[in-house]
Amino acid sequence: MKLGSPIAIGNTAILYSYGEYVCKVFHDHHSKDEAAREANKQHQVYEAGLPVPKIIDVTQIDGKQAIIMERVKGKTLGSLLLEDKSRAQDYLSLSVDVQLQIHEKKIPSFERMIEKLEHQILRAAQVDTQQKKQLVDTLKSISNDEYLCHGDYHLFNLLLTDHGITIIDWVDASIGDRMADVYRTHLLYSQISHEIAELYVHLYCQKRGCDKAELFKWAPIVAAARLSENVSTENPERLLRIVKKASEEK
Repeated sequence: MKLGSPIAIGNTAILYSYGEYVCKVFHDHHSKDEAAREANKQHQVYEAGLPVPKIIDVTQIDGKQAIIMERVKGKTLGSLLLEDKSRAQDYLSLSVDVQLQIHEKKIPSFERMIEKLEHQILRAAQVDTQQKKQLVDTLKSISNDEYLCHGDYHLFNLLLTDHGITIIDWVDASIGDRMADVYRTHLLYSQISHEIAELYVHLYCQKRGCDKAELFKWAPIVAAARLSENVSTENPERLLRIVKKASEEK
């Protein structure tokens, strides 16, 4: 299989142009079923009626897992924001509208967010044993919601096309509490811009009619879970401060 030029390089995989399709080739460190697992999630989201690229095939390329999917032409809202920062409210508002559509869906076969977050917290080496226990206990008592959550929702995972928005990168999707999903997005934005993070939360709570205080109950849980991801661009000290601040306030 002859691939074109790389379109994007991420922590999970490299995206290549492949004729009328896109090929997502996974890095070696993933489990052997990672591509099939992600493709299955994306297919179910597609079947649920959300605007996502259609899965064409799951295969192997040079010994690496790969997904071939429909190619969607457009620019990410993140890249558009970088081109014109005066449009921040417009792009964030549009992203919230799409996220609210996601949060209306229920796909019972998806993994449960509570279980996923618990596993991540227990793997976070920077969090001590007592803190982990407190976080897991809080997690199990805080919510039983089972709505579809993207898990890595931000402007760079939203493509603006001639037909509207297409949502990409469903590897972290689960069913769980929508406010945890929103806090995760806030956490990602606040790493770059406090103003963007706060504007996003304001717009989401305004449009959905929910209480901002409910959102920040998830702060120490989601921050601790993110520590286990060991993302090179993230500041672990920042995440630890969020975790410890919540413990001190109790």
